[in-house]
Amino acid sequence: MGRTFRIIAGVIFVLIIAFSLISISQNVGKGWKVDVTGQRIYTLSNGTKAIVAKLNQPITMKLYYARTAALKGPDQIRYFNNYYEFVKSLLEEYVAVSGGMIKLEIIDPRPYSDDEVAALRYGIKRFPITEEENFFFGLVVQTQFGVEKVIPVFAPARQNFVEYDISYLIDTAITRQKKKIGIISSLPMVGDDISPYMMKMMQMQGQQPRRPWSFVEQLRQQYEVKNIPTDVNKIEGIDILLVVHPKGFSEQTLFVIDQFVVGGGKTIVFVDPYCVVDLPQQSPARMQTEHDPSSEMNKLLVNWGLEMPKDTFAGDRALAHQAELREGQGLQKIIGFLDLTPECFNRDNVITSQLNDVRVLFSGVLREVAMDDNEIKARNIQRTPLVMTTTKGNSWTVDNQYELMAFDADRLMKRFTDGTEPVKMAYLVTGRFKSAFPKGIDVEAYAPPDANEPNAPPKKIKEHIAGLAEAKKDCAVVVFADVDFICDAIAYNKNMFFGTIIVGDNSALAINAADDLSGSSELISIRSRGNFRRPFEVVDKIEAQAEAETAEQEAKINAEITGFENELQSILSSAKQGEEEIIGSSILQKKNEIELKIRQAKKELQQIKKTRLHRIENLGNGLRNFNMLTAPAVILVIAIILGARRSVRKRRYISHASDA
Repeated sequence: MGRTFRIIAGVIFVLIIAFSLISISQNVGKGWKVDVTGQRIYTLSNGTKAIVAKLNQPITMKLYYARTAALKGPDQIRYFNNYYEFVKSLLEEYVAVSGGMIKLEIIDPRPYSDDEVAALRYGIKRFPITEEENFFFGLVVQTQFGVEKVIPVFAPARQNFVEYDISYLIDTAITRQKKKIGIISSLPMVGDDISPYMMKMMQMQGQQPRRPWSFVEQLRQQYEVKNIPTDVNKIEGIDILLVVHPKGFSEQTLFVIDQFVVGGGKTIVFVDPYCVVDLPQQSPARMQTEHDPSSEMNKLLVNWGLEMPKDTFAGDRALAHQAELREGQGLQKIIGFLDLTPECFNRDNVITSQLNDVRVLFSGVLREVAMDDNEIKARNIQRTPLVMTTTKGNSWTVDNQYELMAFDADRLMKRFTDGTEPVKMAYLVTGRFKSAFPKGIDVEAYAPPDANEPNAPPKKIKEHIAGLAEAKKDCAVVVFADVDFICDAIAYNKNMFFGTIIVGDNSALAINAADDLSGSSELISIRSRGNFRRPFEVVDKIEAQAEAETAEQEAKINAEITGFENELQSILSSAKQGEEEIIGSSILQKKNEIELKIRQAKKELQQIKKTRLHRIENLGNGLRNFNMLTAPAVILVIAIILGARRSVRKRRYISHASDA
């Protein structure tokens, strides 16, 4: 009885110790985590850590997830349980690196509770599951000054960018001022900046003031927009600079833009080898040929690692838009008018990850300029393509721009040849850039008046303006090789009942770029979390190999079957009327032989398919067994090693004891 009691007591004590160790490890070792995923999806990026390190006020993150409702929901809702665990783990990492500046609250809003009312007030999206149960999965970030930023729902399509979305909320929550965007352009896209009184006076006089582009009006919903004249001496007081169609810009204007970029200013550039919106609408043909609708800024672009060749355009036969250019000619494919599809956008960048439909009109081509590898590394230059054609895309050129004014779609299409790799039309470039004007510039200025000759006309002199020769911190520039894609004719539709309607993702592309650059430089460095669906490369490779091996056999057998069937048809058709006896003897015998061969060939085909399926299933079983047995095998090996070590130590102890 005593021995049994000791065994029971020992088991109880072992269980108590085990549970105690588990409890201690859950609390003491909570911060000890190792991210063993291949793409480090549970590790915060350096950009996020820098944003969190700059927090000068405590913030509260409220994660709303209807976990109880999700357990009662359909499979589509229960899928979110794993997604929720990932988001929760990621938010806990934010708390861990914040040094106590971030507090996390996890809330399961139940029906008719205050939590459900609060979730709806914050703007968290509600998805009804049953008559009473609702599903919520969103995040609220609150500062101590009452600023609230919300992710209404963690959409599966944004799973790769969860860290970016959360960090964007934190970054914008602690920035209370509205961001300012400056627009410098050779086009009147901002419109006439006049008072309502002057606008009314112009209308009374029969004059129509120029209205801003719809894109500018859309920007004003989120930003404070400022028009910058092209003869500006210095750009300051703005967060983002939009350079649109820099046609005929003076050296001084380019210098000012260059200094804004090198000084750390975020910039979006729209250049165009043929800007349709810049063409004279109603003017003689001679004036049209003399008018140059192109713009380029290669003097600055080359220092950012890019260039846009003149009179060179992006084309893609598969993306060419169809339109009726002239009455009666029917639909024609326009090689310069491209309807970009999802495969044309960089899915690993937040600017373009969610885009599906963008139209570009005679877009230029952006090419990377050769740079020294050491310089790229030293200056941390990163050139990320954002928009491109398919792999069949290619560039095409014209001898002069009159070819596009006297447009012949068929002729240009016949001249176009398919390519073998995508043609790039937009880039995000980051790094510490060099200035295009390292020694500054000389500008004309007027000398101060001479006190001895007060009535003398002012004299022009050369004045030297110095600037930064290179950037001291990381810069960020987005370059688009098209201007027309944000104009009213392409990106918007005017409706007398509904007003201005956004068409496709054109404006979203440009505004996404502004939203990305409006964050801190740390935010821009945050990229995709990687694919959450683990690529089974070995499985895919073996399946592809099995299919390739059987494909040759299948093709051979199918060819035999076709040959047999043709031979059978030939025999049957060769029998003439009145030859029933022959058909009943030799031809019928031949027919039976061929049908037997066909059945045998089809049987072989089925066996090949069965073998392929069996091979793939065996592969799956093997991988499953390997995964199941790996952990026990490792434990068994460790146990054998420890047992052997213990046995050796025991024999050594006995040997020493016997010697003593």
